[in-house]
Parts: sequence; structure tokens; C-alpha cells
Amino acid sequence: MGSSKSLSDLFDSFEREAFRLETRDDYSKSGSVEAYEAFLAGEGKPEGYNADWVSEVRGYVNEGKRIYRVHILSRPLTPYLSFELGWGYRTNMLGGEEFFILDTTERPNPLDGVGDFWLFDGSAVGVMHYDDAGKFLSSEVLAEERTEEFVAYRDTALSKAQPFAEWWDNYGGG
Repeated sequence: MGSSKSLSDLFDSFEREAFRLETRDDYSKSGSVEAYEAFLAGEGKPEGYNADWVSEVRGYVNEGKRIYRVHILSRPLTPYLSFELGWGYRTNMLGGEEFFILDTTERPNPLDGVGDFWLFDGSAVGVMHYDDAGKFLSSEVLAEERTEEFVAYRDTALSKAQPFAEWWDNYGGG
């Protein structure tokens, strides 16, 4: 049984930190579709790309809150991941969002079978649902009894991940 709260309620009410686990190689049908098409066409990053999210993150960070995520991926990067990391992460960092990469290229995925989620203040979980093409379908706020399971997923992901900037210097595009 889920909660009556929505993911947006959790964003409105968190006090300390919001953590996201990303597990997919392709979110191309879930927002920034035009920007992704521009990236694929070899165009430059549009002026103001992700400005609303960067501004939102900056607001949280200025209030002393932390927004951070781990993306589980393997190389070679899909075209979408090259876009997400090269344009998205490097832009969102300007607002203070922190990124970590759990690279499974040469090791097993310690969270195989775990899907995308947000964890707020270590006490509220919003699970994300996507279709096979990477289109966001819905989010579901889980009952409080499930929280410990997701705290353990977060802790495992962080313990196996490396800071994005360090990973990008080694494997990204420079």
C-alpha cells in the first residue's frame, strides 16, 4: 500500500537531502526530447538548457539541502547517456547537484534488479516507473515500512560509486 503523498509533495517537504538512483541507459522519451535531438544532430547545447532545474537545485542548496544521485551504467555509453552526462550532469552541477557514477563495465552490478527511485531525508521513497523505450510513466510513493530497504540501496550505490567529475575525466568526453 503506497502513501497518499506524491513525489512533488516529497520535493516540497524534504528538509535535508534528496537522493536519486538512476539505472537506465535511456530516458530519451522523458523530457528534454528536443535537446536530445539537437545533441544527436551535432548542434551546440541551447542557451538556458535545464535552467529551471538548475535554479530549483540552487534554491535547495542555498537552504542547506543536498541533491545528489548515483547513475549505474556501463561503457561504452549509449548516445543518450553521452547526452545526459555531457549536457545534463555538467549543467546541473552548476546549481550544486552532486553526481556519482557506479560503473559496472568490469564488475557485476551490486543493485541488479533495483529500479529508479528518489529517497528523501532517508525516510520517504518515490519509485519511478518507465516503459521499455525510456518514457516516464508514473511515480509511486512507498509505504514507510519499505524505507530501510531503499536506504540500504542508497548506501550500497554510494559505497561503490565514484564522483562524476573524476569518472568523466577518465571515461567521458573530457
